[in-house]
Amino acid sequence: MPAPTRMTIALDEESERILKMLTSETRLSQSALVRAALKFFSQHKGSTGDLEKMKLWSDLLHTGEHIILDIDHWLLFLRYIEASSKKDQFYEEGKNVAKSHAEQLVKTTPTPQEYLKRLEACNFYKLKTDSEGEYTLVLSSRLSKRFVKELISETLSEMGFDVLIREDIAKLRVRINR
Repeated sequence: MPAPTRMTIALDEESERILKMLTSETRLSQSALVRAALKFFSQHKGSTGDLEKMKLWSDLLHTGEHIILDIDHWLLFLRYIEASSKKDQFYEEGKNVAKSHAEQLVKTTPTPQEYLKRLEACNFYKLKTDSEGEYTLVLSSRLSKRFVKELISETLSEMGFDVLIREDIAKLRVRINR
């Protein structure tokens, strides 16, 4: 095996602080950590969107407040909710959850587009920006339409935005009025 290539790099203060913190937390040498970071970046460099999604996933999951759920389980829950005599109660209680989310998100997610991207990362839909303040959400299932519509409408309204949502067969069209 050939000898490793030695190199010198210059780090700004923040990068040096991060390197020291990560070597301490992971108990890896600086060289091993840099090699791992380079390999990770190489595997995920396809698009900055992938890196942004991975950061979102990490942010959502690391506190334990969110879960990963198989799409079939998700749709099964929705199917039972829609068939339940208590579905209106479910959606009414969902407004309280949306209000709580809005109180938290108004500090960290200042724009509707950032909020919509956050929910896109949860695989509720594919987000298409039509123009400034206008978005199309292509739903993963028609079963999720009411849930997604009410979640977005309630949360963004509680965050102080004027929101209009129109329904298509498998899409939601969201307009944020100024």
